[in-house]
Amino acid sequence: MTAPHAIDGAALLDEVEAFHRRFNVFPTEAAYVAVALWDAHAHLIDCFETTPRIAFLSPEPGSGKSRALEIVELLTPRPVATVSASANALYRLVDSAEGLPTVLFDEVDTIFGPKAGADEALRGFLNAGYRRTTGALRCVGEGSNQNAQLFNSYCAVAMAGLGSLPDTVLTRSVIIRMRKRAPNEKAEPYRQRIHEKQGHAVRDRLAKWADGVREQVAGAWPEMPEGVTDRPADVWEPLLAVADVAGGDWPARARAACLELVHAAHDNDEASLGVRLLTDLRDKVFCGADRMPTAAIIECLLRMDDAPWGDLDDKPINSRTLARLLGQYVTPANKPIKPRGIRTPSGFPKGYYADDLTDAWTRYCPPSPEESATSATSATPQVNRGESVADTATPIRHMSAEAATQPTLAH
Repeated sequence: MTAPHAIDGAALLDEVEAFHRRFNVFPTEAAYVAVALWDAHAHLIDCFETTPRIAFLSPEPGSGKSRALEIVELLTPRPVATVSASANALYRLVDSAEGLPTVLFDEVDTIFGPKAGADEALRGFLNAGYRRTTGALRCVGEGSNQNAQLFNSYCAVAMAGLGSLPDTVLTRSVIIRMRKRAPNEKAEPYRQRIHEKQGHAVRDRLAKWADGVREQVAGAWPEMPEGVTDRPADVWEPLLAVADVAGGDWPARARAACLELVHAAHDNDEASLGVRLLTDLRDKVFCGADRMPTAAIIECLLRMDDAPWGDLDDKPINSRTLARLLGQYVTPANKPIKPRGIRTPSGFPKGYYADDLTDAWTRYCPPSPEESATSATSATPQVNRGESVADTATPIRHMSAEAATQPTLAH
């Protein structure tokens, strides 16, 4: 039974969303829903097994990312804003804080960007702190008097930066892809002296509401939208739990936002190089053939204008790179995929068999377009029943057995 003076959760989330709308121009309605739920979840973080990161990313500066973090900072508990921090400092902050902090990383691209190098310790903090049960072992003490101590890393983290983030961080995040405001998109100028108190008033009501629903949220197992499983389900479960407890139209809005942002993340994020290679081999190279010489595979890959194969670390893909990338995956017999000899009338070149690739295609590649096999067959060299590419009528020039085994093809 609802207490006479209980806070209306749906109305409060409406207020959180409205506060963001005053100062932030997000790309979609789903983004407003996700950010409001994320703000609320930070007040209930002790109720969950996981805490999703939220990442405001854009290709260009001046897209409102820092402003989004500033408003999140007003609405979340014990915020700690930083543009530079060591992993050890963050572990100690989380472990010693009176209540879990909300860590806000601005300019996160300077930490993970291509010119910054890999910061594995900080990446480890972000990844480990996503789940309650993980932490970090650190030696504590002076000189030879050292003792191993487990530091907690579980806390809410919001990030803003240019470009993208490491895949291990992205998959643990709700991704908001910011963009510059169009001329017809307006936002209220933010003035800290005026608006900080207003934001803190909303934050305090969120904290009070959270205290009243903590037991309900801790025992919640929200129903996931169709097709949202595995890591995306882990990411969205806390947000959906908050929406369900708030009630009103928030459960429906939350699930619609979940589907939209999960699908957008799949559409916008480039697949790993290995998955891209497997998919291109299936859809644009083999196309139903049961085997292909390495030279023919490389020739096809280099003909793809919209693919990365002509410039991998400033060099085109060659037989060695192809073998290294495919060797990460296994055959149906659980052995690394390797080139094998292919008997042809003109020689015995090395190549790859579709049977060796089928398991990896099934496990890692997105569903094949219905028309891919038929549309690409006429333009792709087919090798079946021991034929060589040179023995088929295709646009690709004649290649000898010797050329088929060379690391790269001359242009």
